[in-house]
Amino acid sequence: MRISSQTAARLRDNAPIATLVVLVLLVGVLSPTFLEANTLMLLAADTATLFIMGAGLTFVIMVGGIDLSVQAVASLSSVVMAVTLPALGFLSVPLALLSGILAGVISGVAQTRLRIPSFIATLAVSGIAAATALMLSGTRSVPIPPGMRETVLAFAAARTFGVPNDILVAVAVLVVSLFVERRTVFGRWSVAVGAGEPAALVAGVPVNAVKIVALAISGGLAALAGVVMGARLSSGSPTLANEFLLPAVAAVCVGGTALTGGVGSVARTLVGALIVSVVRIGMTFIGVDPFAQQIVFGGVLVLAVAATIDRSKIPIVK
Repeated sequence: MRISSQTAARLRDNAPIATLVVLVLLVGVLSPTFLEANTLMLLAADTATLFIMGAGLTFVIMVGGIDLSVQAVASLSSVVMAVTLPALGFLSVPLALLSGILAGVISGVAQTRLRIPSFIATLAVSGIAAATALMLSGTRSVPIPPGMRETVLAFAAARTFGVPNDILVAVAVLVVSLFVERRTVFGRWSVAVGAGEPAALVAGVPVNAVKIVALAISGGLAALAGVVMGARLSSGSPTLANEFLLPAVAAVCVGGTALTGGVGSVARTLVGALIVSVVRIGMTFIGVDPFAQQIVFGGVLVLAVAATIDRSKIPIVK
């Protein structure tokens, strides 16, 4: 019995949600404490920063690019916030976000003006951001002064009506990102560029501008993720987000956004981020060696890309 293309597409779209439900139930059966309210709240808070970073990365992948600088940009933003907080107060937060946006713009200009592939451009910017963070911090963590902690803790580490503020920040990012994706010209252009850049050019879409804006959004949200992590830990560090790149890419791809572009959604990335968090926290609950997590993420990423990639766009794999 053959499955119609429409049915196959529907199954593929719903596969991430089904996977999430199965994983939660599986871990819950193996470790019942996983389903307790406190654990689920911890899961949501842990997912927040990963989703924020993945949301920005989604726009870059939807236009057919990749951003390998997100973890370095997140670390840099935490250092910028911690270093400038004593002098600028809460203004250090927008300055940290600006550093991420600037990194994204530099990547975008390098890609569009110098005709450098996005993975090379963002890899170079990643090195620049990492080196800048090391120089600003003196190669060490920069603690937020005790008298200034309330300023930043209110931003991310405190609670509102019992809900951690970092979760509320992630919800705000979700709402704004969905609006940009579905209700703005940029959102439609992003899908068009990813689906077929030559056709988008013929249709009058400013392809280069779309790529630069997508990378700027990715840099800005990576910086926001770094600020949230720094606020939660009360310090900035040049290595704060060093393990976030692979989980962030995995979250986007596992959620169903195609690495070849043109297909994807920030909402799908949320589901993917939850899957990654369930896998990571679930492995801890059932006693899997923490060092095996990167192995699992690598395997999950390969399977997700294999399931979502549009092979018609890459007839020859190099």
